Amino acid sequence: MEVHNVDLTISAVRPDQYPKTNYPEVALVGRSNVGKSSLTNVLINRRNFAHTSSQPGKTQTLNFYAVEDQLYFVDVPGYGYAKVSKKERERFGQMIEQYLTQRDQLRGAILLVDGRHAPTADDVSMYQWLQYYHIPTLVVATKIDKVKGNTWNRQGSLIKKTLGLAGDQLVLFSAVNKTGKDAVWQWLDERTGMK
Repeated sequence: MEVHNVDLTISAVRPDQYPKTNYPEVALVGRSNVGKSSLTNVLINRRNFAHTSSQPGKTQTLNFYAVEDQLYFVDVPGYGYAKVSKKERERFGQMIEQYLTQRDQLRGAILLVDGRHAPTADDVSMYQWLQYYHIPTLVVATKIDKVKGNTWNRQGSLIKKTLGLAGDQLVLFSAVNKTGKDAVWQWLDERTGMK
C-alpha cells in the first residue's frame, strides 16, 4: 500500500484516551529495541516518523498512529527490559492487557522478535498470551539483514519451532533493505480490509 498521510494521534495510558474513531487497529508488540519503530517507518515510507529510542524501555504509552485516515498502528511499550522497575512493568502489563483484551477495534497483533536469535522466554510468553486470547498474530523477525542469507531458512525454522508457530505466520524483515515489507502489508490488508 502507498502511504501518504500519517499522524501520531495520541499517546494514551487509559481507555478514555483512546481514539474515538472506529478505524481498525493493529498492535505492534515486542521486546524493547526489537525494531517496532523501524518497522512502522518502513511500512509508512517515512525515515524517522516513529522515533527509535536509544533508551530501551522508554516508550511508556500506547502510541496511536493514524494511517491514511483508515487504520491505526498502535505501538505498545516494549517488554523484557530490566532497568524498568517491577512496579512500572506491572503498570505497563495492566495497560497493555486492558488494551489487547478489551479494544473492539483491534484486528490483530504484529509480534516482533529479533531475527538473529531464538525467541526469548518473554517472546514465547507473549505469543502464547496472544493465542490464548485468540488475537490474530503475525510474527515478524526483524534485523534479518544481519543474518547470512544462506541461514535464513534455518533461522526461520528455529523461530517457528521455539514459538510453536504454524503455517505462514512468520515474515523475515529488514528495515535496511525492506525485505518482508510487502508480506506485512498483505497481512495487514487481509486483517483490516485496507487497499
